[in-house]
Amino acid sequence: MKKIMVKKKMIILLLSIVGLLITIFATLFIASGIFTKPEYLEPWQKSYFQQFDDPRIQLVAHGMLAANGHNMQPWIIRLDKENSTAFYLYADSDRLAKEVDPFARQTMISQGTFLEYIRVAGVNLGYETNIVLFPNGEYNEQSLAESMKEKPVAKITLTKVEPKNSSLYDFMFLPDTNRAAYQDVQLTSEQINQLQVINTDTEMSIKFYQDEENVIKLGNYVIAGAKIESGISRINEETADIFRANEYQKNKYRYGFSFEGQGTSGIMKHIMQGLITIIPSINNEKSSADIFVKSTQTAADNTPAYTMIITKENSRVQQVKAGMLYSRLILAAHSMGFVLQPPSQVLEEYAEMEEQYNKIHEEYAPEGGIIQMFIRLGKPTKEALQTMRRDVMDLIED
Repeated sequence: MKKIMVKKKMIILLLSIVGLLITIFATLFIASGIFTKPEYLEPWQKSYFQQFDDPRIQLVAHGMLAANGHNMQPWIIRLDKENSTAFYLYADSDRLAKEVDPFARQTMISQGTFLEYIRVAGVNLGYETNIVLFPNGEYNEQSLAESMKEKPVAKITLTKVEPKNSSLYDFMFLPDTNRAAYQDVQLTSEQINQLQVINTDTEMSIKFYQDEENVIKLGNYVIAGAKIESGISRINEETADIFRANEYQKNKYRYGFSFEGQGTSGIMKHIMQGLITIIPSINNEKSSADIFVKSTQTAADNTPAYTMIITKENSRVQQVKAGMLYSRLILAAHSMGFVLQPPSQVLEEYAEMEEQYNKIHEEYAPEGGIIQMFIRLGKPTKEALQTMRRDVMDLIED
């Protein structure tokens, strides 16, 4: 009789534990929004642009897939009301990451990445894109935010031509950044040459580094930058402000950071999202900083090559052109099976990073050029996930 009672108690206890676990996981998954349709991923569908009749909006729907600083998607589009083949790109001064990008250099690079995606999409859709940078003149740097609202980055005019199958088009629909460890596979001389020839601007250069000395040295810059940035509270607060903890927030905002960008996927993503939604204190400054530094160390330890985009000057035009070149590099590298990540901390222009910024420029741009992009490059060990994108009509302003 005692054995039967013990067995019953054990069964009841086991059922209670199972029930508790089911309740816990159900609570986490509901808080995560596991059953919510991820509307923020719709722009990644290859058919997304087809719902729009205006070819300008069709191209903008492609441009918004481009790489951009901190996933702020700082783009405003104004359609020319008098010319149905023309539109204007403005930098969105309400979407500046002022702590990490105090001079809006990364924001201007993001304008260039957008423009290049429009150009590539135009080839496939049958439009030649004539891009004129700063048609109304460059910004007044003394009142930058206001000037951004008044002066377009570019005027884009379309001319209908015969559609062509661009070899790069399909790669626009892949995530631009892969933060994971890379395989221990270097580029061949032929591959380096193929990537270098995408640059036709004498005011810019692409440089590659995959010898052991430079890989170690540049890896140390990556780690140093991460450690410095992770210890600055105002930057951590800026990052936290644009972190989207669950599916509901991602659908609401459709820009910023999320677990996908860190490579967390599947059930684990929803567990983490649920935990942080229910217990926000888990995502405190110290734990976030520790995770960032640790993941950066892993990335640096598993990087076979680095590349840089260097401009002769640091004008707004050259910043935009550097972004256009970066998009070409992304697409060309993807077509060869490589992935990229820009560990941009050491290029950021705030006081605490000044020493590292100066050191990397002294070593790698000794003739006075500006390193606009500093990039990890390699074969992936895991696929990156698509991240949030806004609805294309949210970019369109009257």
